[in-house]
Amino acid sequence: MIERVFWKQKVTEALKRRPIVWLAGVRRVGKTTLVKSFPEARYFDCELPSVRSELADPEFFWSRHDGKLVILDEVHRLMDPSNVLKIASDHFKGVKVIATGSSTLAAKKKFKDTLTDRKQDVWLQPLLISELKAGKQLDLDKRFLFGGLPPAYLQDKLDNEFYREWLDSFWAKDIQELFAIDRKTSFLKLADLLLRQSGKLFQANSFAAPCEISRQTVQNYLDALETALFVHIVRPWHGGKSNEIVLMPKVYAFDTGFVCFALGRSELRQEDKGDLLEHLVLQELQAHFGKEAVFFWRDKQRHEIDFVVQPMRRREIHAVECKFSKEGFDPSAMNIFRKNVKAGKNILVAPNISRVSERRVGGLTILECPPWEISSAMF
Repeated sequence: MIERVFWKQKVTEALKRRPIVWLAGVRRVGKTTLVKSFPEARYFDCELPSVRSELADPEFFWSRHDGKLVILDEVHRLMDPSNVLKIASDHFKGVKVIATGSSTLAAKKKFKDTLTDRKQDVWLQPLLISELKAGKQLDLDKRFLFGGLPPAYLQDKLDNEFYREWLDSFWAKDIQELFAIDRKTSFLKLADLLLRQSGKLFQANSFAAPCEISRQTVQNYLDALETALFVHIVRPWHGGKSNEIVLMPKVYAFDTGFVCFALGRSELRQEDKGDLLEHLVLQELQAHFGKEAVFFWRDKQRHEIDFVVQPMRRREIHAVECKFSKEGFDPSAMNIFRKNVKAGKNILVAPNISRVSERRVGGLTILECPPWEISSAMF
């Protein structure tokens, strides 16, 4: 078992700010295990008919738990989950609620009210390399190949059946229940292509023909996959210069294990490791700074920076380059970026860097750090 100390602290802090914490995350990411680590909480599994029956009268239910911390696991199984949570927040001020689900409250089919100002979102991600390192359980190659879902990472041997079964359940229990999607073959083809091309620039037109759907349907399916947390869309940062890419995003899969599964990898190839490392660094950045703070940068001459981080309410704009080996770092793109963007750190992330340190490269001060220390290097 892996203790998820970082995430428990995030949930605890969120409960201090809002009466409801919405704990989102893909299936098997560890939501139930995490919420059960709050020993004082009253736990209810909304997949059980008996629990759904209790919650059919939300007012009576909450009257019996006023002043308590209540966990509603898999809350999207309820007929009207947003109303249940709204009643708790508006009429039972002593109640604190942790509600879990496999997608965000943006899944409009099920949630009629997104509970603005009543809830704090916590997005539970697959195992971070920083939490594995802190727990002395990090095997980087295994984390690349097996992925970060705890049941997969804790296996002794790679189990392809785990990934197949997960994808089947994802379609049956997440997509079909929350979204009006009827073309299963096309949808799963798009999901497979996005896994195979994870981390690359996204153009909807290029997926339309192989998936046998229109460009608009590709975009609609992508929106559903993002809402279900299967992919993460990273948008280009731009400073107003005419030669910068401003519209075309990158799409990253939620987990490296599924990328390797889609690519048919039974063992890692050296040439895969740099791209897979980007996924893990993206996870670290999003976990610590939020999805809205992380971008990439590219100009029309194809100079590119893997990630640009602009923390909220701060003027610094940090540039992050990921390399599996620090010897492969080329500072030319950072030099071009810094001609127009002065404030911020230039950070090189590589597994063969042992500690955070500075050095001068190509006229720039570069902060070097191992990937599990990227968040601390920002401050």
